[in-house]
Amino acid sequence: MMKRDPFDPKDLILESYRIEGITEGECRSIFLDWALSLPDSEDTQGAVAKLLGLYAAENPDHPMTKVLSEAQQAAARPKRRGGWRSRPRDLQ
Repeated sequence: MMKRDPFDPKDLILESYRIEGITEGECRSIFLDWALSLPDSEDTQGAVAKLLGLYAAENPDHPMTKVLSEAQQAAARPKRRGGWRSRPRDLQ
């Protein structure tokens, strides 16, 4: 039996690369399921980087490569905090 990838314990990402004609929307759905299945202690961005390293070079035009790349880029952008935390202290 083949050893499972610790960054893809349910083989969701691996299987997405094997599906002929898979769409970007289907890849986004698979990615969400993958992300929700990771343990809380897992570094999601590290796992995304490892998966890109495994699959992107051989599959540069695959929709899952695009989804993984977008996830990596989105995490690199600073997040804006909303609500009362985003207001200047003198207005609180």
